[in-house]
Amino acid sequence: MTPLPRIMVAPNGARRAKADHPELPVSIEETVATACTCWDAGATGLHAHVRDAQGAHVLDAGLYRALIAEMATACPDMQVQITTESVGKYVPAEQRQIVRDVMPAAVSISVREVFVDGPVPDFYHWAREAEIAVQHILYDAEDIALLGDEITDGCVPPEDLLALIVLGRYTDGQYSDPNTLVRLVEQLTRVTPNADWAACAFGQTETDCLRRALALGGKARVGFENNLFDAKGKLAENNAARVAAVVNS
Repeated sequence: MTPLPRIMVAPNGARRAKADHPELPVSIEETVATACTCWDAGATGLHAHVRDAQGAHVLDAGLYRALIAEMATACPDMQVQITTESVGKYVPAEQRQIVRDVMPAAVSISVREVFVDGPVPDFYHWAREAEIAVQHILYDAEDIALLGDEITDGCVPPEDLLALIVLGRYTDGQYSDPNTLVRLVEQLTRVTPNADWAACAFGQTETDCLRRALALGGKARVGFENNLFDAKGKLAENNAARVAAVVNS
């Protein structure tokens, strides 16, 4: 299975818009252009969201295929990971179906979202056989425990497991504490010792959290999806600047 990129950029996410930052990409063309500048800055992976004509987050197979095709031409060596994020709009069956419809090289899936209706005994084994790199999104200790249960129950293959530890999403003010990462990594290692993991972090402590992740032997996901500011609290120039700050840390 393809390993996680050491640095992945998440340039837009599902919720932010141009009003939040003029350099936040919304269209496929903007996302591809941003990905190319982030590649030059040191990111080797793109965590991709697509938007509809009104700029709203969608799980749309046609748009995802178009983005992947554009990336194959503009930045062919950059891994493209699609998202199945629900944003309260999509149910687990729709989230799983978008993966089957797109057949991406890589996808991120929140364990708390996809298992909300109960076990999905065939999906993860199918994805592994299809050589789709599934990164399991983990927001807290309960998510890691849930992942462990699904591995034990046979729903999630333990081999070549990929994970993303998300810091600060559900804290007051979306504050991310680098020290929280240590105990979550320890728990993940107990559940699945050989996991290939990365971290991302909400808020202005993003840089400190990602430095800690790299120091602990993990990888990093950085970008405007989670944070618009540099380590000093100044509005970042663009996504490439945030990538460079982590690469050079």
